[in-house]
Amino acid sequence: MADISIIGAGSWGVGLAVLLYKNGHSITMWSAIPAEVDMLQKTREQKSMPGIKLAEEIRITGDMKEAVDGADLLVLAVPSVYTRETASRMSPYVHSGQKIVNVSKGIEEKTLYTLSEIIEEEISQADVAVLSGPSHAEEVSRGLPTTCVVGAHSKETAEYIQDLFMCNVFRVYISPDILGIELGGALKNVIALAAGIADGLGYGDNTKAALITRGLTEITRLGLAMGAKAETLYGLSGIGDLIVTCASMHSRNRRAGILIGQGKSMDEAMEEVQMVVEGVYSAKAALALANKYHVDMPIIEQVNRVLFEGKSAADAVSNLMLRDKKLEHSALPWNEA
Repeated sequence: MADISIIGAGSWGVGLAVLLYKNGHSITMWSAIPAEVDMLQKTREQKSMPGIKLAEEIRITGDMKEAVDGADLLVLAVPSVYTRETASRMSPYVHSGQKIVNVSKGIEEKTLYTLSEIIEEEISQADVAVLSGPSHAEEVSRGLPTTCVVGAHSKETAEYIQDLFMCNVFRVYISPDILGIELGGALKNVIALAAGIADGLGYGDNTKAALITRGLTEITRLGLAMGAKAETLYGLSGIGDLIVTCASMHSRNRRAGILIGQGKSMDEAMEEVQMVVEGVYSAKAALALANKYHVDMPIIEQVNRVLFEGKSAADAVSNLMLRDKKLEHSALPWNEA
């Protein structure tokens, strides 16, 4: 049994608290919001996860020192836009070599840092890892089977986290490619917005399959330019997470995209979803990375124009369809006589 603290009490934090508690670990949950702490202590239920009850043995606190000090593992589960602020608050209480696994997905717009890079900058004494894959909190909390991947700097740390999370409904693989895992997790949210927009416009399964396939091409193109591994982006944290986020109604990114495709503004869509839509926060960063590394990412570009420049969703799709004719894979040779 390990002492595990989950920093962040949203849907994913709750889902992992349920999973890790059932795995036999001692769980503490931290929230920055006093009203949320009070609600969880009294009702043992998060509003965004109706029907999922937290066991009485799971401690709920708003005291960061209490949550961090002495924990065997810290699970950082706050929305990406709060990662830096939360890591800064954690830092005074994190001891040298203490393990942190980040389970959120995003890229910081100002610095273009991945979330693990932010955490390592703010908590340089920590041993930082990441966990990602096709894993909606709503299904994990109900014990529906899935698989994820842990990325870490050392195999020892990866195997330690793997052992804590793994069970008969949550299979965990390990990988040294932290960058690839994080890029797949962050960029798929932007592609999922595009998939939702297509749904909102009334397009069909063919459209979505095309968006997923070409979206993976864009993600892989950027990932390789930045030093990630293709195998990672073709794996659980790449294509696996991309498929589920583009196809599931649990996906807040897809739901927001549907509303935008139906004619709502970005702000109206985010208000209606009533949860953090990570793809909106990662879209500008993704486009900035594409420009920085001179990578062509037309889907990412059109999503940005719809979100931030007022372009109509229908015009964006038309522009994607009418681009210059291209080869699907430029590296494949022709066998010409």
